[in-house]
Amino acid sequence: METQYYTLIEKQDFYEIIENKYGELAIFIDAREGAPLNPVLEFDGKQTALLKRDSRLAVRLDNINEETVAPLAESEFVLIVELKGKMVERTYGVPVDNVEEIVFEGKSTRADELVKSKSREDLLKEFGAVKVWTNNS
Repeated sequence: METQYYTLIEKQDFYEIIENKYGELAIFIDAREGAPLNPVLEFDGKQTALLKRDSRLAVRLDNINEETVAPLAESEFVLIVELKGKMVERTYGVPVDNVEEIVFEGKSTRADELVKSKSREDLLKEFGAVKVWTNNS
């Protein structure tokens, strides 16, 4: 059993946003492990979006083309296409949540990844704590 104490935010260096003839958008990114759970795309209305794939993994999309800003901000849903090489691994629709600012909390572990510690309560719950002792001071 894998115990996950951190939320990962991975930067997607290369991605494509495609618009079809109906004005619908699809975002092509690298495939990640496992299926998404209640994914949502946060968009700041400028140049950054954050695909929250599940409670553990989020994918950061930087430098969104300025021509894409308006269509993305107006979209209620986008199609996410995850590719493994040139093959489609999975597709799924996600709602677009327009936010004032995307806040990236956590420490940088490498150039394209951030790690965010979970809350104390989340950590204790996942750890399976049944007793907690504190010092007497």
